[in-house]
Amino acid sequence: MPRLIGTILSCMVLMLKTFCTPVSSIALVKNGRSDYTIVLPAEPTKAERKAAQTLQDYILKISGAKLGIINENSFQGKYAVYVGKTSVAQQLEISSIKDDGFLLAASGDNIVICGLHGKGTLYGTYTFLEDALGCQKFGNAPVTYETKKDLLVDGNMHSLQNPSFKYRQSYYPPSNDPEYLDWHKLQKFEDLWGLWGHSFFKLVPPQQYFAQHPEYFSMINGKRVATQLCLSNEKVLEITINKLTGLMKENPDAEYWSVSPNDDGGYCTCSLCKKVDDEEGGPQGSLIRFVNKVADHFKDKNITTLAYGYSSHVPKVTKPGSNVYILLSSIDAFRSRPLAEEPSAADFRKMVKEWNSVSSNLFIWDYTTQFTNYLAPFPYINCLQPNFNYFKENGVKGVFEQGSGDTYGDMAELNSFVQARLLWSSGQDVAKLQQAFFKNYYGNGGAFMQRYQQSIASALQQSGKNLDIYGNPINDYKGYLSPENIDIYSTLFDKAEAATETNPTLLSRIQAARLGIEYTVLQQSRFFGPDKFGYLQPDNGGGFMVKPNWLQRVSRFVKQCKKNGVTELSEGGISPDEYENEWKEIIAKGWKNNLAFNAKVTLTNPFVEDYPAKKERTLVDGVTGYHDFSYNWLCFYGKDMIANIDLGTEKNITNINMNFLDDPRHWIFQPAAVMVEISKDGVNYSKVATKNFNTPEEHYTNTLQHTVFPLSTTMQARYVRVTAQILSSLPDWRYHPIKKPMLCCDEIYVQ
Repeated sequence: MPRLIGTILSCMVLMLKTFCTPVSSIALVKNGRSDYTIVLPAEPTKAERKAAQTLQDYILKISGAKLGIINENSFQGKYAVYVGKTSVAQQLEISSIKDDGFLLAASGDNIVICGLHGKGTLYGTYTFLEDALGCQKFGNAPVTYETKKDLLVDGNMHSLQNPSFKYRQSYYPPSNDPEYLDWHKLQKFEDLWGLWGHSFFKLVPPQQYFAQHPEYFSMINGKRVATQLCLSNEKVLEITINKLTGLMKENPDAEYWSVSPNDDGGYCTCSLCKKVDDEEGGPQGSLIRFVNKVADHFKDKNITTLAYGYSSHVPKVTKPGSNVYILLSSIDAFRSRPLAEEPSAADFRKMVKEWNSVSSNLFIWDYTTQFTNYLAPFPYINCLQPNFNYFKENGVKGVFEQGSGDTYGDMAELNSFVQARLLWSSGQDVAKLQQAFFKNYYGNGGAFMQRYQQSIASALQQSGKNLDIYGNPINDYKGYLSPENIDIYSTLFDKAEAATETNPTLLSRIQAARLGIEYTVLQQSRFFGPDKFGYLQPDNGGGFMVKPNWLQRVSRFVKQCKKNGVTELSEGGISPDEYENEWKEIIAKGWKNNLAFNAKVTLTNPFVEDYPAKKERTLVDGVTGYHDFSYNWLCFYGKDMIANIDLGTEKNITNINMNFLDDPRHWIFQPAAVMVEISKDGVNYSKVATKNFNTPEEHYTNTLQHTVFPLSTTMQARYVRVTAQILSSLPDWRYHPIKKPMLCCDEIYVQ
């Protein structure tokens, strides 16, 4: 017996030496050969098996050595890389691993990579490949590494990593690469959600139910309308539960299921819904009560809902159920400053605290792109770390950073990389992260690219202007996107391209990043028109002509867009090919002579200050508006447009025409009626034409309404007054409790 005890003690000592004694370095591979085996648990998970295979593949690629993979109950060797929840890993402090975190440690001559949940072990494996073996993965590019016959691992390696947030998504094109996601510990909708986002009509489709059961949908102004669901209707709850039951059977592994309003207003105001909302302080009340009922039916599932728009605030009475996750939107805040400081985010900060006080399951839906112009420079990256730290300090468990999605957007690779690193560990050194990215992704051009990023971020701060997710590259033509600043940025891009001209891969990456600046130049040229920096230049006849080779410039831009995966230029917007066709139409039309060009314009009612364009001059500046209401259109909100144009002297007039924008998605409608008057003295006016427009029927297409007023005979006048009557109220199918109709007019031509 004493001899047996002695033998056991000797074995224990040997084991402790093997797994606890630090060594200066571990020779994982020597001269292309390895004594190590990859050891898995006796019953490995799918993620653990993938981790082992990944490790084996990359060690082989780097060194030429192929390590065997074996389950630990069959392992009899001496040297191992223990992958997953092996019995060896359980001797270490793995109880400190949280969520999908992991432990990465050298123990004696062995290496341990262990996660307890989800993809933790796989995340640890990719971290080992990067930190210990020097592999790199940026964007959709292949993994880079240096081939070498000897692989030495730090014998003191010890890294316990737990994520700052349990849900981490950066929505940019690199996330379409599965390995990129796992490498950078990111997730995506398909990984976690059985049903994502605005889901009401996915659960109760109006095309299936509205005709026979309008009572399932919102009542607005006494009429049932298919904008949202009637949440007090028990049949709606039944249909929702039945629909989710079927979906859950099809996708039993999904962690979250969304029961959320559509991306719009129009909540139900029937007597039963209104009674609940009056008790709860708003329509968020009927929503949370409804979601709680669904969650109570699926007690073993996580039900998510959106705190967004009319459902943003916390109900007065009802608290979210224990398995209800609140996804709170920061959509109303400008992005020039961190959310903890930004004045326009004051209401958002209040909501973060309120929701955190009633729920331990708070996610944030954040935004890091300009939805109206995905390629527009959007220097927001310096706000990311303070934002994530603010989220973490306020109990947020998950973050969805919405970038340009599946289409390429401004600095997509940089944004995705930095977001991923900070979502995993919000305390990382951002300067070092950016420096590493620029050096590794752009090579010799990296220093110039980093200077560009620093320059544009600094110019934004110096301008003092707001960075708007619904802005455009025209609004800041006097600020960080001024032609003078664009010259500075272009010079840096020129130097970056020159530094990489012998490396087609690096050069292509820099040209992709340059798309934002070129897009800005093209868009601003539409705004400037015949002015300096516009696409027009004087001709020999007193008018203007399109600059030579301008279409070729547009075509080069479009070609680069398509090469780099730009599929749409804005959310739900046009493709690069459609953009080129739009330019072809503009160029084909050329310059249109206008007696009112640069005439003095006086307005009776003020235009919308948020979209000033060229102020009153917008109506006579020589350039027309296009499908984006935020520039080249003069907008009027809730008030008629009454524009008086002084031609300077009496002119012979035969025709007056203009365009109005019809864009119901943004609550912009053609006028109810238009009246044109003329005068010789500016006091006595004669009505020369009128037109009444039909009541708008439901549609969501964006169109230009060209309106022509030919005069019966040639008339002489110095003054032209155009009165465009705005709709008195929003149509029922585009109801909003606060918004009013907006009217947008562009160039008024007097001929």
